[in-house]
Amino acid sequence: MEGTAADTDVIVVGAGPTGLMLAGELRLGGARVVVIEKLPAPTGQSRGLGFTARAMETFDERGLLPRFGQGDTLATSPMGHFGGAQFDFTVLEDAHFGARGIPQGDTEAVLEDWAGDLGADIRRGWEFVSLTDGLPAGDGVEITVRTPQGDQQTLRAAYLVGCDGGSSRVRRAAGIDFPGTDATQGMYLADITGVELTPRFLGERLNGGMVMAAPLSEGVWRIIVCPDGSPAHDRERTVTFEEVAGAWQDITGEDISHGGASWVSSFTNATRQAAHYRRGRIFLAGDAAHIHLPAGGQGLSTGVQDAANLGWKLAAAVRGDADDTLLDTYHAERHPVGARLLMNTRAQGIVFLGGPESDPLRELMAELVRYDDVKRHLAGIVSHLDIRYDLTGDGTGDGTGDGTGTAHPLVGRRMPPRTLIGTGGETTPARLLHQGHGVLLDLADDPAIRRAAAGRPDRVDVATVLAKPTDGPDALAGATAVLVRPDGYVAWAGTSPKGLEEALTRWFGPTR
Repeated sequence: MEGTAADTDVIVVGAGPTGLMLAGELRLGGARVVVIEKLPAPTGQSRGLGFTARAMETFDERGLLPRFGQGDTLATSPMGHFGGAQFDFTVLEDAHFGARGIPQGDTEAVLEDWAGDLGADIRRGWEFVSLTDGLPAGDGVEITVRTPQGDQQTLRAAYLVGCDGGSSRVRRAAGIDFPGTDATQGMYLADITGVELTPRFLGERLNGGMVMAAPLSEGVWRIIVCPDGSPAHDRERTVTFEEVAGAWQDITGEDISHGGASWVSSFTNATRQAAHYRRGRIFLAGDAAHIHLPAGGQGLSTGVQDAANLGWKLAAAVRGDADDTLLDTYHAERHPVGARLLMNTRAQGIVFLGGPESDPLRELMAELVRYDDVKRHLAGIVSHLDIRYDLTGDGTGDGTGDGTGTAHPLVGRRMPPRTLIGTGGETTPARLLHQGHGVLLDLADDPAIRRAAAGRPDRVDVATVLAKPTDGPDALAGATAVLVRPDGYVAWAGTSPKGLEEALTRWFGPTR
């Protein structure tokens, strides 16, 4: 920030999963980061329970899975659903219905410990108040914050990222539109005790609505109650356990009023997406960029992936290895993914939560999921494994995974989790990405490939990736060399160095 002393490189507003993931990513890339969070302490509430298959891979790429206390492999379920139509997700290679039963409070604790270990400055009880004027155009950002002592201070940084939820103050202060559809239906969720319930892990349609029930721990159940025709709730109104218990009894006929709740809340089917994920030096991620019906744990998971996409790019800009061209790819890549997320959650809401008028759609979905092609398509949407970014500029990457351009078929897709055999024994692409660098996989012991990647040892790891997939190069669509970005997506793949230098410069900057 020329002419203005910066307090840090990046200010992140919001210490939920998205903000904490972003803080860790920035620190891995060498950027200084201050996270401000208005809550004085984590809520510890369970809220989102788990994450999608792709979000699980993203955590694996940073070595975070063991921090969840279950080793390298978290409990997953092969059975999932789309709008209540249940099917086996393993019809799609590498797919499952995601990590199950992990309270959001646990995910936040893991990410906060990780970001803190890396040196992130996390300030709880600090509240974003406003953007301030007075900086030269393009010179950085300055915000006013309220400290835990109640006084106001200014913080200056090169970049600001709003990870502060659906009511984002950062988004409003930046003047970014948030178009979409208003809420038309209200629903409840609660963690209850003192009752015994029949598990309804993927939800069950009954006369009058949909209910879900799953055990969280000994004696604690998570329930979701979606009454047909229930009007949207005022988010400022306090929801009581008695209200939730009444809605549960209306739908199921079961009386749970003798129990209690450690936490109750409500949600709606409001659906909105920020018109821009970037405005100059201000960015949006997570719920600040998109809100939707919570279906299949996709909200938390999409926010984590927003952070994984943005963090290494912002860090590169701070280091001087990137310019606006790289930063612009954040909106270009993630906005279509967000739009597709809103489409699929709205569709699921119409099918699963609609009243009797949706019965024909439910019958049709039950027929369609008998076909493997349909199951693969729907599993790809909900697991987020179908994402393909347009990294070639040929228009093939629209978030659907259906591109048919001339680039290698791996380009723009996430690197599949194949076992690799190297000089140090077995490894995986995820393990090679733990440091947040790019990775060049040389699968044919080709010196020309390694020479092309020389000159960026601080950004691209090449020395430890001489390897062959155990099931042969055909497992990677014939590629004998693959360049993987820090977020796990393939930037280039081929059988010779052609195009490699261009890809390295585009994504990792020139040699020094």
